[in-house]
Amino acid sequence: MRLTFAPAVLVLFAGNLFAADLPKIPEKSIAEKKELLFSDDFEGKEPAAVWHKVVPTFAVEKGTLKGTQTREMNIPAADGKPAVTAHAAVHGLEIPTKDSVVQARIKLDGASMIDVEFDDRKFTGAHYGHLCRAQVRLNGVTIIDERDGNMRNDIRAMRDDPSKKEERNKLLAGRSVTYPAKLEAGKWYLLEVETVGDEMRVTIDGQPAAYLKSSGIAHETKSKIELGVAGKDGYFDDIKVWNAAPAK
Repeated sequence: MRLTFAPAVLVLFAGNLFAADLPKIPEKSIAEKKELLFSDDFEGKEPAAVWHKVVPTFAVEKGTLKGTQTREMNIPAADGKPAVTAHAAVHGLEIPTKDSVVQARIKLDGASMIDVEFDDRKFTGAHYGHLCRAQVRLNGVTIIDERDGNMRNDIRAMRDDPSKKEERNKLLAGRSVTYPAKLEAGKWYLLEVETVGDEMRVTIDGQPAAYLKSSGIAHETKSKIELGVAGKDGYFDDIKVWNAAPAK
C-alpha cells in the first residue's frame, strides 16, 4: 500500500538565542547507506514471521503496521494474577547493526509517541539491554542515549532515592535532547534515523529534526531494532533498514 505523506512543519531553534543549549543539527546526512538489510511494506494479512512481539499490541491494518498501547496503567498483583506495568506497545526485529539508517513512514493518529529503539539483550550494563532511541511526538523529537544514561544500571537505581537526585541529574547531563517540532495528527511523515559511531541524527520529510552525540550510541552490537507506540494509535509503513558508513 503506497500512502502519501504531508510535508513536516518543523520548528527548530538549535543554534540560536532561543535554545542555545541544543546541539546544532548537521544539515547533511551523517550516514552513507550501504546494503539494504530489511524492508517491509506490510501488504500481508499478518506481520511477517521475522517480526516478534515484545509488548503487545501491533497488527497489520490496510497495508500498514498499527500499534496500540494496551498497558495504560500500573496494576498491582491480585487474585493470583501478576502485576502489570504501564508500557508502550513494542514490536521487534533481530537485525544486528553497528551503524545504520532506519527509514519508515509514520503517522500519529491518537498516539502520543512513536519511536525507533536499538537494544542489545546480551549487554548487562543497562536495563534490558537498552542502548539508544529516537522518539517522535507531535510537539517534539527526542534522542536518548540509554546505555550511558537513564537505563544504565546505577543511574536507574537512583530514580526512587530523593537524596540521589542531584547526582543523577549530573550523570544524565548530555545524554538526551529534545527539539521542538510541529506535526499534525493523522498525517503521514517520512522518518529517518541515522546512527553512526556515537552520533544519531533524525530527519522528518528530509528536514533535520534532532541530533545527539553521546558515547552509548556507539555500542558495537545493536542486535535488535524495536518500534514503539504510546497511546492510541500509531502507524508504520514502508520500513527499510540499511547498514551504513560515515558519510564522506
